[in-house]
This record gives sequence, structure tokens and C-alpha cells, in this order.
Amino acid sequence: MGTRRSRLELIFDILSAIQNKGGRIKPTHLMYKSNLSHKLLNHYLGELVAKEMVMVEEQIVKKRQAPTKTVVITEKGLGFLAEFRRMREFTDAFGL
Repeated sequence: MGTRRSRLELIFDILSAIQNKGGRIKPTHLMYKSNLSHKLLNHYLGELVAKEMVMVEEQIVKKRQAPTKTVVITEKGLGFLAEFRRMREFTDAFGL
């Protein structure tokens, strides 16, 4: 059995899932890609929105009355991904 992911690894997984889908993703797809429950995903998304790493956009599609949500990564989120990857390379270089 694997080890539990840290808070930073969860955030990295969420942001990299968004980046891998071209910078925008639907919340349900993000939930599956990051392997999180609905409750945990909403908790982390709320935190990432507050820290301006992602934005949640709503669009009203004519066929459906309910708005569809899309999660979009920001420049700040992309910066976090780059720095986290650098940090991971640094720790891996020393076997930590």
C-alpha cells in the first residue's frame, strides 16, 4: 500500500491535472484525475481560488438551464507547478 499524499502533493496533483488538460477542466474530470472525493476537491479548490492559483468560470449553455463550471489554472498556479517541480528535482538529487 502506498503512502498518503501530503497537502502540497495534493495541490500539485490538482494543478498538474488542470495543466495537462490544456489549462481548463471540468470539476468532475478533475476529481477523477486527481483521485479525490467531491468533498476534498471542493475544499482544495476553495483554497486554490482564495490563493488565486485557479479560477472557476461558469457558462450558461442554451441546451441546459444549469450553468457549467470550468476550473482554469492561473499564472500563479503555473508558477507553483514550476517551483514544486524544481523542489522535487532538488530533493531527488540528494536522495531525500
